[in-house]
Amino acid sequence: MAEGSNYDYLFKVVLIGDSGVGKSNLLSRFTRNEFNLESKSTIGVEFATRSINVDGKTVKAQIWDTAGQERYRAITSAYYRGAVGALLVYDIAKHSTYENVTRWLKELRDHADTNIVIMLVGNKSDLKHLRAVSTDEAKAFATEQGLSFIETSALDASNVEAAFQNILTDIYRIVSSKSLESSGDVIKPSGGETIIVTPSEGDGGKQGNGKCC
Repeated sequence: MAEGSNYDYLFKVVLIGDSGVGKSNLLSRFTRNEFNLESKSTIGVEFATRSINVDGKTVKAQIWDTAGQERYRAITSAYYRGAVGALLVYDIAKHSTYENVTRWLKELRDHADTNIVIMLVGNKSDLKHLRAVSTDEAKAFATEQGLSFIETSALDASNVEAAFQNILTDIYRIVSSKSLESSGDVIKPSGGETIIVTPSEGDGGKQGNGKCC
């Protein structure tokens, strides 16, 4: 389907996690089916979009990728604004990136909407021989924190589609059920608007025009 205004819902999803865990390649694999071994660290913020079908509706995902380096942290509080989903990514072969998940989760909960849907993603599952974080450990942490969990490989594309499909489906079902509970207002943004679901507004506020801040 051509990108543009031919969609029923537009959801902003952010990618967070340490630098080098593969966030940019997850984004490019999902939106363009590309992987770049020479991928450079993201400077600042970039985003890409892709539309998928969920329950017969066209959902356009606006997926934002930020730099994991500390020196770009000032950008990130504005970066979370309007996000309804987050993929919290670590590298299964680097335990330090998993240890930092707790800090990223705190930042997300400090800056993002309280209803944001969060998925913990163990990337680089192709590096099985270098695994430093067990699947069971990460799964248990995700359950304890109320997150969904998946392991992916942007390199060989395993589970990348499933990760985005699952989180977008979760978001869609929450938002569509809220719209049914509301006073009859249908959440259907026009081009360029991002749905924000807030605890006080079942009808879904609207904000954003594709700009970062």
